[in-house]
Parts: sequence; structure tokens; C-alpha cells
Amino acid sequence: MIKSINPDMTVLQLLRRLALPAAGLVVLSIPGAFAQEHAPAGDITSQDEIKQFCTNIAEPARDQRYLLQKQELEKLRADIDARMAEMDKRKAEYQDWLKRRDDFLKQAEAGLTEIYKKMKPDAAALQLQDMKIEVASAVIMRLGPRQSSLILNEMDPQKAAAIASVIASASDPNTSKDPS
Repeated sequence: MIKSINPDMTVLQLLRRLALPAAGLVVLSIPGAFAQEHAPAGDITSQDEIKQFCTNIAEPARDQRYLLQKQELEKLRADIDARMAEMDKRKAEYQDWLKRRDDFLKQAEAGLTEIYKKMKPDAAALQLQDMKIEVASAVIMRLGPRQSSLILNEMDPQKAAAIASVIASASDPNTSKDPS
């Protein structure tokens, strides 16, 4: 236990009283202060210890390196598989779009185009605006530009805009023409 310090004590007396515990702390804080400085004869030298250590951990280190490489390859494989799945999904979407476009064009080929070519624009507009939008778009797309514009001009503006939108999306230049 620490005794209370006497206020009449001089600095020198205080230093003497604290010197012994301070010296003990210094000695205890030095690691290996009382340890033996020389290794006993016949012990392995530090170079031999290093070689033995490296030899002992060489195989586990190699195994760990192979395991890390394998994990990295598995991660890359999973990334490739995900990208392939996305590409397959996009391919299916493109093929679906192409099929719908072909069906769209076939609907107009059944002689409807010839019929509407011979009709007056106002009569054709009344009939086409009551049809399915895909069929009306296909027919108008296969007519000449002058006759198509006259028919669209006679139609309800909202129906004409919807048909023009379908026609525009069918001829979108950003869509690849190459099916591959």
C-alpha cells in the first residue's frame, strides 16, 4: 500500500523512496533480462530452424495456394455461367421478337394489301381503325407512302398515332438485321 506523502519531505527524500520500486519496474519490463544468452550445445541454429520451418510449411502453403486458385476459378466460372444465361435470355427475346415480326408481315400478305390499295382513303381508314392494330399496321406498311398517309390522315388521331408507332418499331434501325 502506498503511504501518504509527508508535505515536509524534501525532493531528495521522495526520490530515494521511489527509486527502488522504479528500478524493479525497469528490470521487469526488459524481456529476457534474466534469460540465458547462449543456446546449449547441440541445438539447431537459426538458419537450420528457418529451413526446417519453410520445409514444413511448403506443402500446406502450396495446398492453400491451389485452393485459392480453385476458388477464384469457380467464381469466374459462375460469372461466365451468369453471363451465358443472360445471353440465352436475350437470344430468346430476340427470336420471339423476330417471330412476332414475321407473323405480323404474314398477316398483311393474305391479299388485304391489294384490297386496301383499291379503296378510297376515307373508307379504308374507317375499316382499318376498327381492326387489330397489328393487322392495320401491316396493311398500311405495305401500301405506298402516299396512300398510307391519306388513310392515316382520315383516321382518329390516337389510332393513327398507335399504328404509326407500331410501324416505326417494326423498322427500328437499332435492331440488328443479322439473326445470329
